[in-house]
Amino acid sequence: MFLGITSSVLVWYGLVKWTPFVAFNRLPDPLSVFLEWISTDPDYGLSIFTTDYYLHIVYSTYRATVAFLLAVILGVPLGIMMGWKANFNAYAGALLDFLRPIPPLAWVPIAILILPGDEPAVIFVTFLVAFFATTLNTLLGVRSIDPDFFRAADCLGASPSDILRDIIAPGAMPTIFTGLQIAMGAAWFSLVAGEMIAAQYGLGFMILESYNLVQYPTIVIMMATLGIVGYASSAAIRQLGKHMVRWREQSTGISQALNTQ
Repeated sequence: MFLGITSSVLVWYGLVKWTPFVAFNRLPDPLSVFLEWISTDPDYGLSIFTTDYYLHIVYSTYRATVAFLLAVILGVPLGIMMGWKANFNAYAGALLDFLRPIPPLAWVPIAILILPGDEPAVIFVTFLVAFFATTLNTLLGVRSIDPDFFRAADCLGASPSDILRDIIAPGAMPTIFTGLQIAMGAAWFSLVAGEMIAAQYGLGFMILESYNLVQYPTIVIMMATLGIVGYASSAAIRQLGKHMVRWREQSTGISQALNTQ
């Protein structure tokens, strides 16, 4: 990771300082951006020492978190049902396939019209992208389970709750958490676009505002901040997934050991 960041900064510096293209000369160099970022008296008003910098982070993090949690609450059960019940998937899958290709920004005017205020509209647009990613990856996780497990459970008279707990949960969990990482990344992507159109605070709003005010170092600072916050949120989900899979394997092993005694 460190090597990749270092290489990117060097390429960035080379493009700004040494290439003959005028377009690259408009970009701030890495050093000026870094000095602005850590300045106690920033030229453009935002740095790690200003309150507004953290206020934008808090607003964006709040929106992304709410949208992501809603996507998990609704998308995981829906994906399980679609992967488990073929009849249900025939109806829900068709609706999902119809809605999924619509770009998230196309929903912004509708969301503003039907929801009270700009804040719910931004969260709704962010939720949609995360919801589709969560649902589809959960569906794939359930479908990846060997059908023989389901047939064996039916033969043994297992209840739906037994199948959900002992077959679907452990079998689909790795794929579900992979989907959650994708969903979180997609949530940040759509959040920035939504904030550019219908928000007064947030990292996406500040990127567009800085562009309009010709404050190019602030644009890069906000982009770097997005990368840091997005990476941290995805890493947290990844670690939670590893913990949950490990816990599920251990609990399953304990249950099997007790049943054999």
